Amino acid sequence: MRGFLLRCVLLWATLPRSNTQSTVVPATALNCCEGDVLILLDSSGSVTNYEFLRLLQFSTSLLRPFSLGSGHVRVGLLQVGTNPNLEFGLDVHNNQESLHKALQSVRQLQGDTNTEAALRVAQGLLKKTDENVPKVLLWLTDGVQPGDVDSAMGELKAQGVSVLAVSTVHGNYQVLQRAVTPPLESHLYSVDIDNIDIITEDMREAIIKIIRAERLRVVDLTSHSAVLQWRPVLNTDSGYYDISYNSLQKTGPETRRTLSGDSSWVELTNLQPDTTYTAALRPESNQRLYNTLSVNFTTLPDVSGPTLVSVSDTGSHQIRVSWGPLQPAQVQRYTVEYGAFPSGEVHTVTLPGQQNSTLLTGLQPGTQYLVTVCALQRNGKERAMSVRACTQDAALPALTDLQLIPVEHQELQVAWHANQEGLKGYWLSWERENSHSHTSKPSISSVYLPASSSSTRLMHLAPSSRVCVSPVYSSGRGEGLCCTEERHTDWQN
Repeated sequence: MRGFLLRCVLLWATLPRSNTQSTVVPATALNCCEGDVLILLDSSGSVTNYEFLRLLQFSTSLLRPFSLGSGHVRVGLLQVGTNPNLEFGLDVHNNQESLHKALQSVRQLQGDTNTEAALRVAQGLLKKTDENVPKVLLWLTDGVQPGDVDSAMGELKAQGVSVLAVSTVHGNYQVLQRAVTPPLESHLYSVDIDNIDIITEDMREAIIKIIRAERLRVVDLTSHSAVLQWRPVLNTDSGYYDISYNSLQKTGPETRRTLSGDSSWVELTNLQPDTTYTAALRPESNQRLYNTLSVNFTTLPDVSGPTLVSVSDTGSHQIRVSWGPLQPAQVQRYTVEYGAFPSGEVHTVTLPGQQNSTLLTGLQPGTQYLVTVCALQRNGKERAMSVRACTQDAALPALTDLQLIPVEHQELQVAWHANQEGLKGYWLSWERENSHSHTSKPSISSVYLPASSSSTRLMHLAPSSRVCVSPVYSSGRGEGLCCTEERHTDWQN
């Protein structure tokens, strides 16, 4: 049997076929598919190092056209040896560069061909994946003593996994026949390792037929709309799509639309809330027949309530909260909950459905509050929206008294009084005579004094100097007082 198979492949190799490196892959193949491909690679000692490297090169060429990652094609590699080794899982690589580098760095395990143990690992791995996504196990082997794989392969196929195999014509063909899923002519290849490139395109087409994404998905859903998405199978010149949809309650006529061949999504609008719809997408082409895709979905409930919450009239002890739109026919009452963020005591105010504003009082100054407005509908459903708001800092105490007492020529004794609670110090500023300037314009001087100060003496004041004192608290500067010495140039000694 081995000699017969080898002759067949060598004869096939004489046919005028282009190899993978010279094949131009259609751009449509890049985004054609969604599925999980797990490569089961014989890495035992019966495989020569040359064969092992060629199988890795074959895997790279085979998978090169596919878009990788979640929502596209996910690829994993499981090595067969004395003990199985998961080289990388299905979620590791989401681009071709990453996958190519990983395949280049794989090292052969050697050891026994314990295929059965590796298949048990494959079962557990593929069982955890999305059951709606097609799955392919690609077995690359020399076929030498693979062991009793019939039972494990049967369990994989019972899970819905499609099994494809490539043998380098050293092995038991009957075992391979029982292992793969039909049809054998496209799912099983025995080929000399030097001629493995000639099966790349056919094996890729077999995988594409299994994992071509032929399903209609709902990717965005509201109470009145739905966005449907599909993998494109047409283009502008090859045909068009016919989409039809209707509620399962049959409350209205079926709606139909025609979409161009380059479409990959459509938004259905003007739907009824909390209603189950069925939609069907039919690709129309004069080149070939395509399957009609369908999906059922239920729109979200139309929940009434606030869609906008705002704050105004903010003070140190109050906040006004407003919301809209006002829906007295649908909303029975509103509940406003508020509390200091993040862990303050929560207070509640209940208001009628006709009211869309309330003033929250008794708040702490300089504090952030979380305010939630919840609408209770007449049908018992609720909808809430939250907003954060800050009260203003409390007004700081002002300076209570300021006196300017003349002492000597161009000198003043400045005295003041202030509220001592929380006081940190004082800022003093005055107009000083500018003796180093050719102009008569005075300069402004300032000084910071500690909270224990209540007076100070200023010298070299400019005529009619304006003196200001402001109290400084931990949260800011309070309102100060200013006085002007009325004497001009007639200072008395």
